[in-house]
Amino acid sequence: MFCVTRVNKIAVAGAAVVALLGLAGCAPEPDAAPVAEQPAPAPTQTPEPEPEPQPGAGPDCPTDHCVSVTVTGDLLFHEGLWSQYAIPTDAEGRNFDFVPLLEGQRAYLDRTDLAICQMETPLAPVGGPYAGYPAFSTPPELAAAVAEIGYDVCTTASNHTVDQGTEGLVRTLDLLDEAGIAHTGSYRAEGERDVPLIVEANGVKIAVITSTFSLNGLYAEHDWQVDYREEEPRVDPERAIAKAEKAREMGAEIVIGVQHIGEEYWSQPTPGQMELAHQLHDSGQFDFVYQHHAHAVQPLEDYGGKWVLYGTGNTISESAPPAQQVNNEFLMTRVQFARQDDGTWVTNDVSWNAATNTQDGQYRWCSVMPDQPQGVCQSPEFDAGVLERTRATVNSMGADGSGAREWLITQE
Repeated sequence: MFCVTRVNKIAVAGAAVVALLGLAGCAPEPDAAPVAEQPAPAPTQTPEPEPEPQPGAGPDCPTDHCVSVTVTGDLLFHEGLWSQYAIPTDAEGRNFDFVPLLEGQRAYLDRTDLAICQMETPLAPVGGPYAGYPAFSTPPELAAAVAEIGYDVCTTASNHTVDQGTEGLVRTLDLLDEAGIAHTGSYRAEGERDVPLIVEANGVKIAVITSTFSLNGLYAEHDWQVDYREEEPRVDPERAIAKAEKAREMGAEIVIGVQHIGEEYWSQPTPGQMELAHQLHDSGQFDFVYQHHAHAVQPLEDYGGKWVLYGTGNTISESAPPAQQVNNEFLMTRVQFARQDDGTWVTNDVSWNAATNTQDGQYRWCSVMPDQPQGVCQSPEFDAGVLERTRATVNSMGADGSGAREWLITQE
């Protein structure tokens, strides 16, 4: 009689040894010599693979993993701005094409891992009606355009969020969803305001937490519809900090704080702006804080190793009178974070570029940086003036001494 008495199977990579014992009813031949049991070989250990470097889309990464975030200001549309980009209704039902208006930003947004815009105004139904100040209603084609040129997220809390009531608020969010743009700042349903927006960029979970200081005297139909409160302070730092803490509990590795606040057409922050930004950073929950609403570029500040941008200026806007020239001067800022050996994230690069709103007599976002990536915007003298004013403002709180630099896209 022949019988299998024992089979040993060893699984690699540290798995358990499986011993398949003799079949039931099967015994060794009576005269067979006893077979000594052999010890099972120790399982082999496959070394953990070295993690692949993830430098990100931004500048040179000093560690194995970096992520960059680029922010801009208010998308502020008046009739003179949108009328230049009207088109015959196309096969997709679009009546406007705003991609050429913003096309100059694409090269910069391609060099960042996460791009955040500010949807200042509610979006209109397809075909209108459209309106400018004081109760905005912006052509809905804007949502698809910002997605096309490279934005990933739009904040939606502003003093104009409820210009068109609940209907306009919900429509704006629906259109952003259709375009694939994540959003935070205004909400469709109760409870949504309490859930922080967390997005992933280059393998990093990033939370975006925003609020507005005003609804221009209007009221949301429900108090949970907008990140805003009727009581002072309108922008509630304690609420923002609590939301940041929740985001951390949910796995956020980097938290960005965004406030819609400031004095219109001022190139320096108010004491209230500074106090708010410092409160957020003092909580230890935020990695970068920035603000918009002033329609003017304001300084960058290194606050104990964490950065504050006090004013983005607009992203795009119709030309204002000469006394409000700052309305037509824009700032785009990229902040890069590098992961340290202990798992923390440190800001390792801050870069900015300045732009204006016209080129060749047409509204168009146009960079005025020294490398002239789009050529001359308005005139060499005009462009140089915009750049010099922006440089002086951005650096007025010592940003250049702390490492903030000019973003020359043609050198990347």
